[in-house]
Amino acid sequence: MDWILFDPKGPVGAKELHIIATAAWLMLIVVVPVIVLTLVFAWRYRASSQTARYTPEWDRSVPIALVCVTIPIAIVATLGVIAWRESHELDPYRPLDGGANAELAKPMEVQVVALDWKWLFVYPQLGVATVNELAFPAGTPVHFSITATSVMNAFFIPQLGSMVYAMPRMQTQLSLLADTEGTYAGLSANYSGAGFSDMKFAARALSRTAFAEWVDSVRRSDTRLDAAALGGLLKPEVGAVAHYSAVDGDVFGQLLMAEAQRPGTSLASAAQVCTTRGN
Repeated sequence: MDWILFDPKGPVGAKELHIIATAAWLMLIVVVPVIVLTLVFAWRYRASSQTARYTPEWDRSVPIALVCVTIPIAIVATLGVIAWRESHELDPYRPLDGGANAELAKPMEVQVVALDWKWLFVYPQLGVATVNELAFPAGTPVHFSITATSVMNAFFIPQLGSMVYAMPRMQTQLSLLADTEGTYAGLSANYSGAGFSDMKFAARALSRTAFAEWVDSVRRSDTRLDAAALGGLLKPEVGAVAHYSAVDGDVFGQLLMAEAQRPGTSLASAAQVCTTRGN
C-alpha cells in the first residue's frame, strides 16, 4: 500500500499531516482506555469469577460522570481550536512564502482546467500549456487558478496537500510548494464519470535548471493550443500527456465563462468562441 498522504513533500502537506496526527492522538485518549477497560471488565466480571463485587449503584458515581463528560468536552474544544486556527493558516487562497531565498519568493502562475477526463495546465507567464503533466521548480510557490468545463472535479496532489474543487463557471484558487524534487501523483478526488479512474497527472518538482530545460522542450512542440486542439480536448475521453508550444488567446478565461457543455452548443463552436474572444 502506498501511503503517499503520510509522506508530505511540501509545507502544506506537512502541516496537514501534523493536524491528522494531532487529532488521532487526542482521540486515542478516549479510544485506548475504552478498549483496555472493555477487556478488563470482560475478564473481571466473567461468569466464573469468584472475586468480583456486585455494585449496582456505580452508575450514580459523580467522579465517573465527571470523567465521562469533561474529557470529551476538553478533546472536542481542543480539536475545535486547532481546526479554527489551522483552517485560516492553511487557507488555499493564502499566498505561500518562498522562504529565505527572495529569488524564489514570487509564485509561478498555473491555470488548471478539469476536462472530461484529463487535466489541462496553462502557464500564462510562459505562454505554453500541457495536458496531464504539471511541472514547476522545487522551492518556488505555485499559485493555481482552477476551473472545470463540465461536471465538478477535485484537484489533488496528496503529497503537497490541499484538495480543492474545480467547478464549471467558477474559479477556485490554491497555493502549493514542493520543497523536495521529485514526481508526485496528481488526481481527481471527485467522481466525474466513466473516465474518472484514469484522470491522473504527474506533478514534477524540478530543479530550476531542469525546469528551464522542460520549458524549452515544451516550446519545441509542433502543436499549438488553438481552436482545433481545444475542440479535441473538450471531447469526453481519457487523454494522454501532451505539450503545446503556444496558447491562442485567454483559453482559461474563456473556458471559465463559456458554457461549453450546454445542450445545443457544439464543442467546436465553444472552442472557437474561446480562442477568438481571447485574441
